[in-house]
Amino acid sequence: MHGLLWEDLRGVGGSTKTHKSTFHAITSILRQEGVFGVYNGLSAGLLRQATYTTTRLGVYTSLMEKFKRPDGSPPSFLLKCALGMAAGAIGSFIGTPAEISLIRMTSDGRLPLEQRRNYTSVFNALYRITKEEGLLTLWRGCGPTVTRAVVVNAAQLATYSQAKQALLSTSYFRDDLLCHFGASMISGLATTLASMPVDIAKTRIQNMKIIDGKPEYRGALEVFLKVVRQEGVFALWKGFTPCYFRIGPHTVLTFIFLEQLQRMARNHFGVLPAL
Repeated sequence: MHGLLWEDLRGVGGSTKTHKSTFHAITSILRQEGVFGVYNGLSAGLLRQATYTTTRLGVYTSLMEKFKRPDGSPPSFLLKCALGMAAGAIGSFIGTPAEISLIRMTSDGRLPLEQRRNYTSVFNALYRITKEEGLLTLWRGCGPTVTRAVVVNAAQLATYSQAKQALLSTSYFRDDLLCHFGASMISGLATTLASMPVDIAKTRIQNMKIIDGKPEYRGALEVFLKVVRQEGVFALWKGFTPCYFRIGPHTVLTFIFLEQLQRMARNHFGVLPAL
């Protein structure tokens, strides 16, 4: 669905929010951009998943296997957090170009006609950004992006592993779909709470304009200070519901499919790392 839907509700793309509710945002996008406007930036979103998500999950799974305790039990929760942070940092660096394209493509429909970039696909976006603004622009906002990924993956991956371990320690759960669903729901909630503040900084910096030769923001700290000063502390979590509707199902599906794929791989190729 539209990549900046929940960010519109919180005013992430600018100083004021343009939509009053999730329903209002969807109907507004449909009215202004048509049915396909809801899926603006789909190619960029797919490329982002193919780079960022696969890298972070692969790195985290490998690190979890490497840092198992001598008795074969999973590492401590704090170590899981550290491993998630490392996996997120590596994955986000690789996925930043697709992230830049996604942010720009999904916000294009809200810009005045003369300011729209009109990228036709993620590959057109990557090519034009490189040609018109330079190669390093593909990693603009890399710092906040990595920071977000560090926070998100520390919350998402570590919480999932720990929640799954806790559920399996009871007599009510086995290592099956129900356990994976429960652990991923807990992970999705923790991820949403942890990621929303850093999402504000990341998105505004990546989508900012250069005014009179100067960027709108000097860094993530300036974004936080302006949001808190102008809108209050709780503005950092404004739009929690649409955010959770985006992150929650994504987290559930990610871990359920990953667990099933790992199970199939273990059955066909022997022992493989598990979350």
